[in-house]
Amino acid sequence: MHDDDPDARLDVRDVDGEPFSDIVAAIEDLGDRETLLLVNSFEPEPLYSVLTDRGFDYETEQAGDEWRVYITPN
Repeated sequence: MHDDDPDARLDVRDVDGEPFSDIVAAIEDLGDRETLLLVNSFEPEPLYSVLTDRGFDYETEQAGDEWRVYITPN
């Protein structure tokens, strides 16, 4: 289950261009027990394999017109 009070939040809906580098920078800044909340306008399915390959767990939920992905180091 995700942390209801994430340590960091990244809303990529307003990022001009491809937000991948912003996402990678944000997850690399996470501490061992910290959670990043990623907010997007669609489910970022291509990101899941990248997270898994880099050693992160994630949980996704849809809330209205936004998708929330809670990312934690595993």
